[in-house]
Amino acid sequence: MSGSTDHAVLDEYEAGELSVLYDAEPAQEVVAWALDRFHPRMAISEGGGAEGMAILDMAVRIEPNVRVFTIDTGRLPQETYDLIERVQQRYAIRVEVLFPEKAHIEGMMKRHGPNLMYDAVDLRLLCCQVRKVLPLVRYLEDLDAWVTGLRREQWASRAEIRKIELDHDHGGIVKVNPLADWTKREVWEYIRANDVPYHALYDQGYTSIGCAPCTRPIQQGEPDRAGRWWWEKDAPKECGIHCAIYTGGFEHELHALLNQNGNGNGNGNGVVRIPEAPNGNGNGNGHGHGGGGPA
Repeated sequence: MSGSTDHAVLDEYEAGELSVLYDAEPAQEVVAWALDRFHPRMAISEGGGAEGMAILDMAVRIEPNVRVFTIDTGRLPQETYDLIERVQQRYAIRVEVLFPEKAHIEGMMKRHGPNLMYDAVDLRLLCCQVRKVLPLVRYLEDLDAWVTGLRREQWASRAEIRKIELDHDHGGIVKVNPLADWTKREVWEYIRANDVPYHALYDQGYTSIGCAPCTRPIQQGEPDRAGRWWWEKDAPKECGIHCAIYTGGFEHELHALLNQNGNGNGNGNGVVRIPEAPNGNGNGNGHGHGGGGPA
């Protein structure tokens, strides 16, 4: 582990009190509180979204050495790498880049091919787990808090998020969502007013940024997340980073893939938690709202 260990993770009571106390506070105040309480054992998630960029800009003004991370899934558009370079140059910080395990990628592609995400929802969720969720789980094990760009108006699964909450999907660390009550208009007003760098695909009709094969521009009248996994019908517009998803299908595939690598836990240094439905069977729904950023 790195950094200081004198910041205690919140208990349920304190988290509840703080969520009420800060719910009406400006985003900058929430970010300032989080940095004071948890830095350097806290990091901002930035996967290309305008929300994450706005939060990063706020944070750097308070703590120039703020930590920020992104997940390189291996399927990102070139514009995402360009943004990483711009962030590092503009703010003079190093973006911590997470990667999936090479053996997991190789095993998944040998079993299902490179474009498995188009074949079935369970296989798309498997791909998300291997490329995004497992690297995040490993990274968050050494943190006390993380900051996301989730907003309540983005999607139904995010409508009840709090600005400060416990992330039970990641060991009960604190999850901070400073822009929970912001609208898309407010995000872009901040971006433009402060000349914040943003992802180039926004200028091409994209409203949500993800992996290249799984993201497209939206059509007029479509919701912002319609460009994610657009070929799926009645499936959750989530990858598993921000809410636990249970289907009973991809979990079996994930178990098989990890066991194939000889240790059954996904990394050799610690146990990777594989989603399990509370009642022991899949229901195809996302439960809870976990966290934000690279999804």
